[in-house]
Amino acid sequence: MPKKLTSDEAVPTLLHERLILWGQSIRAQRLSQRITSPELARRMNVSRATLQRLERGDPGASATGYLRAFFVLGILDDLAPPPSATLWTDPGVRRVVHRRGTADDDDF
Repeated sequence: MPKKLTSDEAVPTLLHERLILWGQSIRAQRLSQRITSPELARRMNVSRATLQRLERGDPGASATGYLRAFFVLGILDDLAPPPSATLWTDPGVRRVVHRRGTADDDDF
């Protein structure tokens, strides 16, 4: 069994709660769509153990695993919508570059 990379204590509570909700959503959707866990694992191209970790909301499971489950179950846009364009486009603001040796240099 692989070593667990992330302990539950190392993950902020809000994130851990979100992962648990994601896991519950994966399981609920799998059951409502009458998909067995071996079948969903096969469709996701992961092991049953990995699917079980995802359904538990394990913080050590990969983000790709969660997203793959959402995609296969058809709930990707509901649980992980695309980010707003304002988060990834250039806002047009440029960084200010200070020149060294100017009179405003109050650092050390």
